[in-house]
Amino acid sequence: MPGKVPGKKYRYVLLLVAASLLLSGCSSFLASSGPSRAMVLNAETKDTTSGIMVIEVTGDVARRLLENKKAFHFSSLASECPKGGQYVGPGDIVDVTIWETPPAALFFNTTSDLGVAPNAVAPMRFPEQQIGGDGKLSVPFAGQVNVTGRTLREIEAEICSRLKGRANDPQVQVRLVKNTSSTATIVGEVDTSCVVSLTPKCERILDALAAAEGATEAVNKLMIQLTRAGNVYSMPLQEVIASGRDNINLLPGDVITVLYRPNSFTALGATGHNTEIEFEATGITLAQALARAGGPDDNKADPRGVFLFRFEPVDAMQWPKRPEIVTPENTVPVIYTVNLMDPATFFAAQSFPIKDNDVLYISNAPGVELKKFLSILSTIVSPALSTTSQVRTLTNTGAWK
Repeated sequence: MPGKVPGKKYRYVLLLVAASLLLSGCSSFLASSGPSRAMVLNAETKDTTSGIMVIEVTGDVARRLLENKKAFHFSSLASECPKGGQYVGPGDIVDVTIWETPPAALFFNTTSDLGVAPNAVAPMRFPEQQIGGDGKLSVPFAGQVNVTGRTLREIEAEICSRLKGRANDPQVQVRLVKNTSSTATIVGEVDTSCVVSLTPKCERILDALAAAEGATEAVNKLMIQLTRAGNVYSMPLQEVIASGRDNINLLPGDVITVLYRPNSFTALGATGHNTEIEFEATGITLAQALARAGGPDDNKADPRGVFLFRFEPVDAMQWPKRPEIVTPENTVPVIYTVNLMDPATFFAAQSFPIKDNDVLYISNAPGVELKKFLSILSTIVSPALSTTSQVRTLTNTGAWK
């Protein structure tokens, strides 16, 4: 008599057994690109991640971060162009010429290579002098005149003041023969690093960049760093170009460094691209970051499970509770949650600023995990069902005994 062939009841039992085995350990058995939405939202209460702030992205949060950003502008360092000409300092070479109204008492000169009016006393031109390290200029009958940090007009006035009462109504002219102290330096990502001589024209930052024959990298990924009086300031080059008020006058001793500093964020999870993405020095918004990452994957992403991981300064905002974790750099680990199912979030995303080194993560939708489970379940159960079908075939043909 033929043996009893396993039927539907057997297959159902087999499915239930396989399902129970998989479900008992599916959280660790199924492959995943990262934590689920529920796991991230529970980060504040887990032992391993306790203390991490979880903040929902809203319009108020975006505004607070923008206010806290407080971008620096070179315009706060602006100074007026010296009205009396450029400044003089050690190393410069100058010459001094003095006219004295007849009858001359001190500076009587019968011959001169300078043109003079008939019956007028010729001016006295003194040999060129290099201003020494003490910043002083020697003028006969006026003594040692401190000229460092003064303009040519100020020096002339000082010499005239010292000669009053000695010379008869003196007139003084000071001429800069060679400028070595009133200079700025430009280095970095430029075609030719150079020293720029500053003139009464009052050269600006972009004048120095032009003198260096321009930048060697894309303008939107360059920063301008200005070192002045021991302090360092920086701005995106693109903003300096766009805003005339930030293209300030240079001062003697300024050092301009053009830095190639592209910012970047990392996109992970159910995005169109899992990669590090560079962005402009002027910054981008969360909406732009999502677009550059390829957006949420329609087949995998949980639109309610978009997260941004970042270290924020302690004073970045008013925290819902006192931060439990503060790094040595005085920052707080924060997870910003983004719910793309809420239309209002798209407005907040248009102003929410992305920072350098941010991590953008999109979790898988719960249905994706179920799909994976069913796919694995199918690979286990299908061979058993195939065997049952073969046994039935053998029984029907009489080959099963």
